Amino acid sequence: MSDSDNGPDAEPGRGAEAQQTQEVVVTDAHANAGYANFCRVSSTPEELILDLGLNPTPYATGKVEVKVTQRIILNHFTAKRLWSALSMALQRHEQAFGVLETDVRKRVKGQPNS
Repeated sequence: MSDSDNGPDAEPGRGAEAQQTQEVVVTDAHANAGYANFCRVSSTPEELILDLGLNPTPYATGKVEVKVTQRIILNHFTAKRLWSALSMALQRHEQAFGVLETDVRKRVKGQPNS
């Protein structure tokens, strides 16, 4: 049965075009590299927003100003693909190097007894 035989309710792209794959070529010649040790996540019904910045005093107490240097806005589908890719990358890292403890209080070694 051809696509024209499927009628007006047929799904588009279900023929020879559905068999083709897309080749993505990444060009990063003009990419800006940055470092962040701070991330704030917020969202709207349509988008997920990642604000990235550098906290110059991550262990300070009280009010600390963090300047957001990058804002990444993703739709939720792209955010879910990013979540999956980050999850796989972190799993591979932990398998090779051990579990990453995110609670700094658990990472700090106690003072030696004198």
